[in-house]
Amino acid sequence: MLLEKTTRLNFLLDFYQSLLTPKQKSYMSLYYLDDYSLGEIAEEYNVSRQAVYDNIKRTEAMLEQYEEKLLLFQKFQERQKIMQTLEEIVEKQGQTEILELLKTLEKLD
Repeated sequence: MLLEKTTRLNFLLDFYQSLLTPKQKSYMSLYYLDDYSLGEIAEEYNVSRQAVYDNIKRTEAMLEQYEEKLLLFQKFQERQKIMQTLEEIVEKQGQTEILELLKTLEKLD
């Protein structure tokens, strides 16, 4: 469950980081991408561990609200499933040109 939450929040951070303040981006990046502890982040910013925890929890809630309204991550996941299904169909039929185009489209996400 923890890994799923971390993965989800990393994706949400990728999609919505431009909507966050620099401090929110930094705290989330350090905590979720660089695996810093709350104490390490607090020490780095010279604030309390509780302040870092509160900021991260508020930012997590904000990211979830953005996703609830904009659905960027959900649409991304749906596109990935469709692309995978298309690739399997095209591969079975041996249509390499279409397969290459699908892989090119995938890279755009």
